[in-house]
Amino acid sequence: MAFEIIDVKKVYQMGSQEVAALQGVSLAVDSNEYMAVMGPSGSGKSTLMNIIGCLDTPSSGAYLLESQDVSKMNDDQLAEIRNHKIGFVFQTFNLIPRADVFHNVELPMVYSGMSSSGRRKIAEEAIERVGLIDRMKHKPSELSGGQRQRVAIARALVNNPSIILADEPTGNLDTTIGEEIMTIFDDLHRTGNTIILVTHENDIAMHANRIIKLKDGLLESDILNNKHYAA
Repeated sequence: MAFEIIDVKKVYQMGSQEVAALQGVSLAVDSNEYMAVMGPSGSGKSTLMNIIGCLDTPSSGAYLLESQDVSKMNDDQLAEIRNHKIGFVFQTFNLIPRADVFHNVELPMVYSGMSSSGRRKIAEEAIERVGLIDRMKHKPSELSGGQRQRVAIARALVNNPSIILADEPTGNLDTTIGEEIMTIFDDLHRTGNTIILVTHENDIAMHANRIIKLKDGLLESDILNNKHYAA
């Protein structure tokens, strides 16, 4: 199993008021699952993703990542988990403008203390995997939106994470380029990666083989997607 969330609640203090973003969500996700998370604004999907990605911790309940309870970890422990077990892909790419493709992709390995020679081989393999080996020395400003997202995907892969979290990864792209990006996620899933995808677009969610919907901080539905794009 990749991870399990058990009766997770998250309450934020907003001035004198408490806001319940999650009101008791339980969820088990197997390794190599491809799951889409959907729901309207305010449904709790961003909070859920932040907890899965170890960017936030539950107010109560448990989060077991590879059978390890990360819900009670301190900030340093969470940072270690994020760097080694979670690959993030964001809608806004989050690339360093002054760094070229290679240096953007190798960055997580710098943080994890890997040697320069080790980083180069892995970074080049990840860049080749997303089809950008001929753009390795280009800066983000010299790339299209789709190419920038490919760089972000390559960066997410280099530490061989247990889970890839993609938050609206096609939100800033047109339909054609968005489908090209989703083809990369489909390929990653076929080669064994666990992918959790947040989206508000039905056609993007249909790439996943499981779709969950949140509403008002609760799990509204959890269905297997029989229309999953075939391998």
